[in-house]
Formats: sequence, structure tokens, C-alpha cells
Amino acid sequence: MKDSVKGIDLRSEFRDSRKILKLVELINRESKDLELPVHIMEFCGGHTHSIMKFGIDQLLENVVRFVHGPGCPVCVMPMGRIDLALELAKDPKVILCSYGDLLRVPGSNRKSLLDLRAEGSDVRMVYSCLDCLKIAKENPDREVVFFAIGFETTTPQTAVLIKKVKELGIKNLSVVSNHVITPAAIQHILNAPEIREIGRVRIDAFIGPGHVSVIIGTKPYHYFAEEFQKPVVISGFEPVDVLQSVLMIVRQLKDRRAVVENQYGRFVSYEGNVKAQRLVAEVFELRKKFEWRGLGNIPYSALKINSRYKEYDAEERFKVSLPKPKEHPACICGKVIRGVAIPTDCKLFGKVCTPSNPLGSCMVSSEGACAAYFKYKREVVGI
Repeated sequence: MKDSVKGIDLRSEFRDSRKILKLVELINRESKDLELPVHIMEFCGGHTHSIMKFGIDQLLENVVRFVHGPGCPVCVMPMGRIDLALELAKDPKVILCSYGDLLRVPGSNRKSLLDLRAEGSDVRMVYSCLDCLKIAKENPDREVVFFAIGFETTTPQTAVLIKKVKELGIKNLSVVSNHVITPAAIQHILNAPEIREIGRVRIDAFIGPGHVSVIIGTKPYHYFAEEFQKPVVISGFEPVDVLQSVLMIVRQLKDRRAVVENQYGRFVSYEGNVKAQRLVAEVFELRKKFEWRGLGNIPYSALKINSRYKEYDAEERFKVSLPKPKEHPACICGKVIRGVAIPTDCKLFGKVCTPSNPLGSCMVSSEGACAAYFKYKREVVGI
């Protein structure tokens, strides 16, 4: 995605200090009659990193409390699915492929896919899922498994891969689908604001994910605004984007409105990418339930490969039986994902758990909240 629109340099336009300070002034002025701080959940880890990197949380201190949401697909991947990837990678006949961040997430035994690779397993990082086609052709006597992860943003690419495998008649390539659905998670958070073992979270409004919404559009969010009376603003990722989105939310709250607004109109439409949606619908179907780290089992919140492409489903091809997964007892990643804790609440943060030695997925992912705090808050918290 280019950082320019009709010749405008977005980076300079959307990082203009005068615009930023003006937006902060407007937010302060418009929020005077509200119960402060306003609690806004940013669902996407890209927004979390922008908020931390540009100090937006400090600019709006005492006015807005940013509640960090699920963040990214790596962050919400449950331990059981990581254990599944590790078990598949142990098979000497298997070449396991996935995206970079996932390879660093520790499983129940505290080992990651990178650890298994160091021990001799054939684990490969791919930049595109279509790289797996070449790997499968070059290794006809091996089983290539693509461990697919992602929100709606990356699901169409996996659908393309599966269709290509069928078209080309490749027999030694299969896919584990871990693709999850954003609106289902938002609904779950709003339907179940309190989980006994994790805690309660206050949410006044949502900053909706930008990249996801390029695919699904703004249409799916209208239900949340109407049913739960929570403003939703789809936002871009630059500081002016985020601040303008906060201003739009504050004005909705001030006027006692709860609607969906689209700040990211330069890329996001109401309908979204219909062609991509049809492609996903052709290859995938909804799972009855799927576990999210920190959120538990959420009905109809993930996708599985449908019966038409069942022979390329690695979960059907490899019948793996695993013991009950075990989380690290001191890791609070689940609480961070749910928004009831911030990374610095964790006793391990910045000491035992660092990006070079992550104990939880929130520190692994480049979009994880713990990684954002470590990268941009180190001086503040004294690391």
C-alpha cells in the first residue's frame, strides 16, 4: 500500500505537528463535559504501536485511556495451536512453513518453532504463502504444511494458495487454517465484559482496524454501534489519523450518538473488497468455535477449509493428538489482550520477558502490546 494519494505525501501530511497539536486542543475542548478519561479500545496492534511511538497516550493523558485490544493474529493464537504447529514440525517428513513472528512464539514446553529448527526440524519462514508452492515442487517426497495465520487481511492470500494447489494438482501441500474474524471478537468482548479469572474492562468506544476494514468494509461494524451503543471509528495508522478518530469518537459521545464513522476513507469503503470476500467464501467456512488467547472459545470466530478443498486441510491429513496446553504461570498476555492489564503490570516485562527472549505472544509479535511498550516505553518504565 503506497504512502501517497494523488501525489500527496501521506507521511508528511499525517505527521504534521501543527495539525497534531490542533487536534489535541480540539479533543480537550470537546471532552470537557464527558466522564474522563474516555476508555477507547484500539483493536489493532498497528494502532497500539502508533499510539506508543508518537506519544499519543501522553498527549491525551487524563482525557483518553487507550485500552489495548487483541492486537494481532499472533497475539491471540492459543497455546494449543502453537503446540499443534510444534508437533507437526517434529515429523521428519514435514516441512513446516509460516510467517516470521509465529516461529518465535513459545509452546507449552517453552520451545518455539525456531528452537525446533535449531534442533534439526525443517521449519521455514515465508514472506508470502505462495512461496510454499515452490517449496512443494522442489521437495516432492516431503509434506509441506503452511501454518496459516491472520485476520481478514491475509485470508484471501491463503485462499489463493489453496486454489492454486488444487489447480496445479500438487499433492504434497496442505494448510492449517488459523484465520480469525475480527467482528466476532468485538462482539464477544461486548457480550462478555467480565471474565472471572481475568477481570472486567470498561469500553466506551472502538477504534476499528484499518487494514482489516479494507477487506470487510465498514458494514459489519454497524451492528455493534446500534446494539451496544458504542461508537466505532475506522482509523488509519498515522498520528493525525488516530487523533482525528479520537476526536470523532469524543464528538459522538458528547452528542450521545453511537454510529460507525470512517476516518480511513482513502482506503476503506462501506462494502470493502467484494472480490476478496467472494474468494474467501469459496474456499473457507465458519468454525463453530475457536479459542482466542485471553478471550476463550468464541463461536463462529474463525475459518476452516470447506469440504470442496478438504483434501488440502492439514488437520484432516495429519491426525494429531495433543495433551492439554499449559500457559506460562507468570505470563499475563491474556489479560493484556483483553485490555484489563497493560504490559508493565507484568512482573516479567523487560526483565525475563524481552523481544529477544519472549515468554508470551504479546512480546513476540511486531504488533503486540508488550513489544510496543518495550520499544517505546523503556525510558518511562526504567528498563
